[in-house]
Amino acid sequence: MYEQFYNLIEPPFSLTPDPKYFYRSDSHHRAFELLRYAIHRREGFMVVYGEIGTGKTTLCRAVLDTIEKNVHPALLLNPFLTEVDLLKAILADFGVTRPTVSNAGANKQELINALNEYLLSVLGSDGRAVLLIDEAQNLPLATLEQIRILSNLETHNAKLLQIVLVGQLELMDVLSKPELRQLYQRISIKCELSPFSRNEVEQYIRHRLAIAGGGQSRIVFTPDAVKAIYGYSEEGIPRWINLIADRALMRGMELGTSRLDRRVILDVVDHLQLRPKSSFGRLWPRAWSAKSK
Repeated sequence: MYEQFYNLIEPPFSLTPDPKYFYRSDSHHRAFELLRYAIHRREGFMVVYGEIGTGKTTLCRAVLDTIEKNVHPALLLNPFLTEVDLLKAILADFGVTRPTVSNAGANKQELINALNEYLLSVLGSDGRAVLLIDEAQNLPLATLEQIRILSNLETHNAKLLQIVLVGQLELMDVLSKPELRQLYQRISIKCELSPFSRNEVEQYIRHRLAIAGGGQSRIVFTPDAVKAIYGYSEEGIPRWINLIADRALMRGMELGTSRLDRRVILDVVDHLQLRPKSSFGRLWPRAWSAKSK
C-alpha cells in the first residue's frame, strides 16, 4: 500500500521469515556461524531456541541459503507428528518417492531402511543431509525418541543426518526431561537467540529499509522513535519490531511524511493497544491495564 509513497520495492517489515532480511545481531551472528560450522563438520545434533518472534525460522532459512550446494535440506514445519508420520514427512521433504515409502501401510522399519539408503547415497556423493524441525517444543515424547534413533544413523566415521531442532524457550525444558536424557546428551550445539539491544533495533530497521528500498530509502526513524519501538517491542523482539514499524509506515503515509518520530510510534502502539514491557516480561493491552486499576 505504501510502497509507492516511500519509493520502496516491497514492504520492508513483513512477518514472513524471508532469509534475505536476516540481520546478524550478536546472538544471531553467533548462532548462524555455529550452525554453519556444525553442519559442515557433521556434528549431528543441534538446538536453536528463543522467545517467540526472535527470528529462529529466519535464521535457519538463512543458514540453508548460504551453505554448500552439496547440502540436502528437509524442513518440517508441523511438529504434531507420530513416529511413522515423522518418517514419511522426512522422506517426502528429501524427495524420496519409492513405492515402499508411498505405501500407506509402510511400517516404521521399512521407512527407516529407506531413509538410511537415501542418506548413504547422499554421503556417497560427498553430500550432507540436514533435517530442521520447527516448533520442536510441540513434538510428542515418542517422536522425540524416534529422532534420537535417527541420530544413530551413521557410518564408522560420519553422521548420516544432521538434525536441528528449533523451538521456543520451553524446548530446553522438554529436552531436559529424564526420559530424554540420551537425546539431550547428543546435542553438540545449543544456540539461544536473544532479543535485540536498543542499538541493534536501530541497525535492524536500517537494514530492512535498505533492502526493501534497493539502497535508496528516504525513510527516517528518529532516535526517539527507535527508543519507543524498542520499549514497545518487548525490548527488541523482531516480530514486534516488524509489526510496529510496518504500522508506522502506514501512519507516516497518512500524515504525508517520511520522517517518523516518537509521536507516530505512540499513535501506532495506542491503536495496537500495546504498552512497554512489564516486570512480567509480557505486552499487555492498555485497556486491560486501565480496567485493572
